[in-house]
This record gives sequence, C-alpha cells and structure tokens, in this order.
Amino acid sequence: MEKRATTNSNVSAQPRFHQRAGEIQAYGTVNHALPLELEEPVRLEMTEQLNQLLADTITLRDLYKKSHWQVAGATFYQLHLLFDKHYSEQSELVDAIAERIQALGGVSLAMAADVAETTRIERPPRGREEVPVQLSRLIGAHQVIIREVRILARRAAQLGDDGTNDLAVSEVLRTNELQTWFLSEHLVNVPLVKAEEPAVGTGAA
Repeated sequence: MEKRATTNSNVSAQPRFHQRAGEIQAYGTVNHALPLELEEPVRLEMTEQLNQLLADTITLRDLYKKSHWQVAGATFYQLHLLFDKHYSEQSELVDAIAERIQALGGVSLAMAADVAETTRIERPPRGREEVPVQLSRLIGAHQVIIREVRILARRAAQLGDDGTNDLAVSEVLRTNELQTWFLSEHLVNVPLVKAEEPAVGTGAA
C-alpha cells in the first residue's frame, strides 16, 4: 500500500505578517570569517570610511535630483538633462560603494535619516535657488567627496585593500572629477551671442 507523504507542520502557504526580530548584524561590525585575506581591523576601518563616502554620495545624488527638478532660466533644458545624467551616474556609485561595504563583511547605511546624520555635505534649503548657486552647491559637494576619496584610496593602498582602492580611484574619484569639470564650465562668464572685441593694441602682430 502506497504511503502518503506527511506535511511539515512548520511550513504553510499562509503569509505571516507583522514579524519582528533582533538584528542579524549590528552596524559598525564586520563578519569575522570571510575568506578575503584582509584582517578584521582592516575591514572595520575600510567599512567605516566607505560608509562616510556612501552617506556623502547619497546626499550628492539627491542634491542632483533636487537641482534637476528645480532648475530654472535660460539654461533650463541643458542643465535639466545634465543634472539627471549626473544623478544616474551617482546612483551607480551608491550601489558600488554599498556593495563593497557588504562584500567586506560590513553593514551599509541605507535610510535617509541615517544618511542625514552622517553626511558632511551642507544641507540645502527646501526652496529653489538660482542656477549659479545650484552649480556652486554641487561643486562644493563634489569637493567634499573628492577630498575624502583621495584619503580613502591612499589608506586602502597602505592596508593592502586593493578592491577598495580600485573602487575609490577608478569609479568614485574619476566620476566626481569629470562631473566637477562639466559643472565648472557652466560658470565661465562668456558672451552667448557676440564675442568681445579685443582691446586695441592686443591683436596678433
């Protein structure tokens, strides 16, 4: 006689709502036994610095979206598109930094309140600002990140964390340098439709 399979009483198709439990890993810690050939103190230091970089990159990313929505004036169209392009590029960096933290065994920042408490970038007003102020604010945020990512890259190299060093230089630093250049060129004061005549006596011989 065929024996009927018994059901597991612990398994059910009924959804279990309102579940709560303790954290499986505390923020500021790293997993102990990851086979990465990097000592725990190195991974602790790197994840701490990477979380600072993550908070600032998330803040810059969101500052780009704010600027994208609120930009106004004669340069609206090109800046509207440029700000959104930079936003997308910063979003990719956010993922790369967060995943590096997790790969090192750490816990990445994620929530807006935690980011706001951690970032070193100045908080903008809620209202709209003029284009030169938007550009200057974005450049200032880039400077914060460029400064700290250079420090992070050098320290990662000293500690032998080649993966973090590569991320810092090849992705974060180069992207922020390029975006800073694009923004800075919009602040050059040149005529739009008529070139300035050279002063008398300053022309080529």
